[in-house]
Amino acid sequence: MLSMSRSVRALAALAVLTCALVAHSRINAQNADWTRPFPPFKLIGNVYWVGGYDLSTYLITTPQGHILINTGLAESAPAIKASVEQLGFKMSDVKILTATHGHFDHVAAIADLKKMTGASLVISERDKDLLETGGAADFRWGDTASARFPTVKVDRTFKDGEQISLGGTTLTTHLQAGHTKGATSFTTEVQENGKTYRVGIVNMGSINPGVTVTGMPKYSGIKDDYARTFAAQKAMKIDVFLSSHASQFKMHDKYKPGDSYNPDRFVDPAGFLKEVSELEKAYLAQVAKEQAGK
Repeated sequence: MLSMSRSVRALAALAVLTCALVAHSRINAQNADWTRPFPPFKLIGNVYWVGGYDLSTYLITTPQGHILINTGLAESAPAIKASVEQLGFKMSDVKILTATHGHFDHVAAIADLKKMTGASLVISERDKDLLETGGAADFRWGDTASARFPTVKVDRTFKDGEQISLGGTTLTTHLQAGHTKGATSFTTEVQENGKTYRVGIVNMGSINPGVTVTGMPKYSGIKDDYARTFAAQKAMKIDVFLSSHASQFKMHDKYKPGDSYNPDRFVDPAGFLKEVSELEKAYLAQVAKEQAGK
């Protein structure tokens, strides 16, 4: 018969294992929409959707080559290539790869796409280690095998406010950390029919299960980073609202395959601010709950 102390240790170990298995199952039991295909289409100007049903991949075309933002899962590379070519572009013309953040559901295919295109990988300096360790450096999922992905060499990093330019198109980077230490939003301007649209590909401040927002052993500053992100996003002036997941900007409510092109389709500054507000409320509620439990 186990002693009381050994029983307590065994129960504690079981609780830890149970939490780990729950987290593992949440990652492995990926939403079917993560692997569900979706036809590519023009979002606005030179910005195109080449992702799946929910996981965003954006192709930004220029006369001097193209930029690809996010890649979805490891098996997404062939689908992205097919979507780019279906739109009439060449994968060999992709010159820059980047991402909104370094989680497997957004960067796992980067290694394959870098080999396929020879493009430069340009990532937030605070997420560089995630890409180069295949997710092992992540403060939350680093020890979760199902969240790992092929390692890839980062060619260049950027800091908050720096720009990525190619062929007359400029992306401004916005460090909006919390979801990862280097989570990034991108803004650019698109000219369409004599009108200027401010486009935001925004990394929303969602909180993954198992994250303690008042401080993690590998991310002590997470609480303040989230707070800064929400403040910065509420101050952003964007017209076209896009993000890391189609569900976050309600793409499927706004567009159905075969719909005619409409540059105003994703103009939704009010919807953006509403999404930010809802996520901030969830963050503040979790902070209050964690602090009350201490």
